[in-house]
Amino acid sequence: MIVDLFAGPGGLDVGATQLGLKVTGIERDTAACETRRAAGLATVEGDVRDYGPADFPGATGLAGSPPCQPFSVGGKGRGRAALDTVLRLAGWLAERRSITRETAGFDDERTGLVLEPLRWALEAVDAGRPFRTVVLEQVSTVLPVWEAFAGILRGEGYSVATGRLSAEEYGVPQTRVRAFLVASLDREVRLPEPTHQRYRKGDQQGQGALGLLPWVSMADAIGWGMTDRPALTVAVGTAAGGPDPSCVGGSGARATLYGERDAGRWVDCARIVAAEDLPAYRGGRRDTIRLSVQDAALLQSFPADHPWRGSRTKQFEQIGNAVPCLLARHVFAAAFGIPVAAPNASSAAA
Repeated sequence: MIVDLFAGPGGLDVGATQLGLKVTGIERDTAACETRRAAGLATVEGDVRDYGPADFPGATGLAGSPPCQPFSVGGKGRGRAALDTVLRLAGWLAERRSITRETAGFDDERTGLVLEPLRWALEAVDAGRPFRTVVLEQVSTVLPVWEAFAGILRGEGYSVATGRLSAEEYGVPQTRVRAFLVASLDREVRLPEPTHQRYRKGDQQGQGALGLLPWVSMADAIGWGMTDRPALTVAVGTAAGGPDPSCVGGSGARATLYGERDAGRWVDCARIVAAEDLPAYRGGRRDTIRLSVQDAALLQSFPADHPWRGSRTKQFEQIGNAVPCLLARHVFAAAFGIPVAAPNASSAAA
């Protein structure tokens, strides 16, 4: 069984369960917990800081996707500004020193949460029941933290791989880039090899490296939108009440969307989605391009019937913050040595 810290609505967990792995997620957001339970995902509602490996004695795997807001390029950047402190505290954990007082001093309490997976991993080692496999995900700017964790975990006997993965290279219809860490005590690990071509501006679908599938466009995935490229990163939300398929805070990304539409590389959604979700261009004024809940979830490669719970705003928040399920599936397959094309495979590691 895998224990998933900061489990959200199940992005990592859906990918893992598609491979036959068993996962229990810890999540403190009530709406996300309701979504998880409705989807049949094992859930503990609470704060990961209140738990530890001793509370999950049967767990042989650890996963985690700590809150990304402090480190996101679209946020205030408090986590990025505190990066040196985070790296120093990771060293303290490796020395088995307490970091409780120091993490309480961060301007944004979520900054210190990125250290929780390392605390869990080292506590399990010290208890004589180390997690056999570890999978961590965060925004791209957190890669230096994962690299610091990698050095510490190697000192504990793990094989570790870290790096940035671009979602469209694994069949996800958006160009989200995330930093991953994969570690194992049982095998030499590597990050998964791409299965799809990388999107590059000006490239056509089907052009590129031999042996790779074409990247998936936004229109391919949801039936409307950009026909000539994947969606950009799905933002958590807008003042209008829904996400747009652009990176958080990226005016340039929105310009890309409008440019694609104005150039004719766009499928009209007027007959597909509700009026309030239409991409609008009224009276010469460009309004925000918005997605329905179902559209946003499909761009994150969630199953079409994933049962979202909470208010509309909370549903969008869950989707925007989640790990794309298909990307997670590829990463777990690489970590556990499971063929990615076998969604019902069983595993002794489960």
